[in-house]
Amino acid sequence: MTDQARLEGVRSDRRLFMAAGAAVIGGQLVPAASAQPERVETNNGRGDGAHGGLRRAFIDGTGHGWRELGESDFVNVNCHEDTWVWAEGMLRCSGQPVGVLRSVETYTNFELVCEWRHNRAAGNSGVFLWTTEDSVAELAAAGKPGLPRGIEVQVLDLAYGGENPEGWYTSHGDVFPVGVEMTPFPPLSPNGVRSFPSKNLTLGAGQWNHYYIRAINGEVRLWVNGEEVSGGNGCEPRSGYLALESEGSPIDFRNLRLRELA
Repeated sequence: MTDQARLEGVRSDRRLFMAAGAAVIGGQLVPAASAQPERVETNNGRGDGAHGGLRRAFIDGTGHGWRELGESDFVNVNCHEDTWVWAEGMLRCSGQPVGVLRSVETYTNFELVCEWRHNRAAGNSGVFLWTTEDSVAELAAAGKPGLPRGIEVQVLDLAYGGENPEGWYTSHGDVFPVGVEMTPFPPLSPNGVRSFPSKNLTLGAGQWNHYYIRAINGEVRLWVNGEEVSGGNGCEPRSGYLALESEGSPIDFRNLRLRELA
């Protein structure tokens, strides 16, 4: 075989692996299920993700093992019938009343991709991971506004103007526990409960934002618009429902995609 033919064969293999959802890490092809985002060293030399060096990865939720989440994958818990509407390739939420739409199934280890945009300045919402079954059952039985227990990945517009005298929240992807356990990655909120984003990447109302969330073995990591910014570990419980939050303002979701991991 000539050198040129050998080179063309390598290129062909590379295209096939990439089409199947693989990634190129350190010059080697790695199957998507075990691929790790690029690690970027910062001036501290640690390069260890959101709590050391930012890692860049724009995951679009396509390739081996990924599937789209649609209307049949979710159940209304404690919102009105018209709070959540699937239309025009999107999931549209009116924001009223405060409540959640949960997944039909529970999940343990998984990756999740979603895009969201607030349709009004100062909008508030969130994505709940490992939402507890008992808290969802309590909300459904009460039939009243309220939110469940789980790990919340906040979805907050830049113009949100709630009381924040000590800077206890941000609008760029806070991750924090709600009635459950989690050890947040630094930087931390003043009260030490939230993992604050290490970089401000969120776009304002009317613009689409991209979240890639990885939840494995009790650890959660969030990428906002292509860069890892926050997360935590030691989560308990580490299995439960996904839930999308209605919290007072209209918001759209699209390209909800999930891949379960072993």
